[in-house]
Amino acid sequence: MRLDKYISGQGLASRRACAEAVRRGQVLVNGLPAARADMQIDPDKDSVCFCGTDISYTEHVYFMLNKPAGYVSATDDRRLPAVTDLFPEQLRRRGIFPCGRLDRDTTGLMLITDDGPLSHALLTPRRHVEKVYRFVSATPLAKQAEDLFSSGMVLASGEQCKPATLRCAPDRLSGEVTLTEGKYHQIKRMVAAAGGSVVQLERICFAGIPLDAGLERGCYRALTADEILKLKENAYPKTEETSWTFSSNSHRS
Repeated sequence: MRLDKYISGQGLASRRACAEAVRRGQVLVNGLPAARADMQIDPDKDSVCFCGTDISYTEHVYFMLNKPAGYVSATDDRRLPAVTDLFPEQLRRRGIFPCGRLDRDTTGLMLITDDGPLSHALLTPRRHVEKVYRFVSATPLAKQAEDLFSSGMVLASGEQCKPATLRCAPDRLSGEVTLTEGKYHQIKRMVAAAGGSVVQLERICFAGIPLDAGLERGCYRALTADEILKLKENAYPKTEETSWTFSSNSHRS
């Protein structure tokens, strides 16, 4: 791998800034000043120090974010804050993005990563990756709501939904929904079709990974090795995955 690509890929600097650092003698490879920004290195064997910072190479990063209300599921928005604004610049330079979407007023678990192929595999309809949401309704849901959800209801727009699981509280003013697809405002529309009106919605589980109860709203942490493995098992069911070494420290934006 080219040295400048190695450094820029970790979000530390642009390739131009890397080249300037090399010219100033601020980039060391195996303890010696790098000769050129485009020199080839082995990420698994060579040690790199950039401006006094030793670089620990990771091909991809995976984070659990407890999304707060008011943020859009995007990397940039001219009018509203984006979920990636909750992350430091170094990670944004890596090209992190949200895997899937939550409505602006929906809170809870979001996967943030720079692994495009994994994100695509998790979101493709044929994978049937489960997502679990907790909702509060302004009005009670109809008694037959569970049957409507499990049978694959037809929305007011005429769209056919896949069968989903609804678990209502005794007062039928709240509950949990498990589904395997992601139509526009789907849960709000499904609850409306069952006589309710969603006033609060939170995603509490994605691809078998529950929202960390200790992760405050607006905070994120790296996924554990087991969580990353679970994501990959959902994305690539027949692929054997190797172990991973990501830390699980939490951060506040």
